[in-house]
Amino acid sequence: MALNKKSEFPESIQSFASYAKLLSHPARIAIMEVLATRQTCVCGEIVEILPLAQSTVSQHLKELKEGGLVKGTVEGTSSCYCIDWENFNQMSDEFSKCINGIKEYQKENGSCC
Repeated sequence: MALNKKSEFPESIQSFASYAKLLSHPARIAIMEVLATRQTCVCGEIVEILPLAQSTVSQHLKELKEGGLVKGTVEGTSSCYCIDWENFNQMSDEFSKCINGIKEYQKENGSCC
C-alpha cells in the first residue's frame, strides 16, 4: 500500500495545491467569473449562461463550496451562491507567494535550458 506523503510538505504548498486542484476545471473558473460579475447568483442563472447541464453546474458549485471558495444558501428549491471573498483573497495571496518564490529561485539560479 502506497503512503501519502502530502503531509510532509509545508502547509502553504498543500493549500496552494488544493486550490489549484479545485480550479483545475474550466467550468469552475467560468462559474467563479459569473459569480464575480453578479455578486450573488442562483444556480439556474449560471445554467442559462454556461453551456452546462443543471446537474453539472450543481456538482461544480458543490465542489467550490466544499473547497471554501463559494458560499451558498438554500431557500426552498433555489440555491443562491456567492464568492467567499475572504477565502478567495487568501487563495490569491497563497498563489502569489508560491509563484513569486519560484520566480525568485529562477532569478537567483538562472534557467536550466
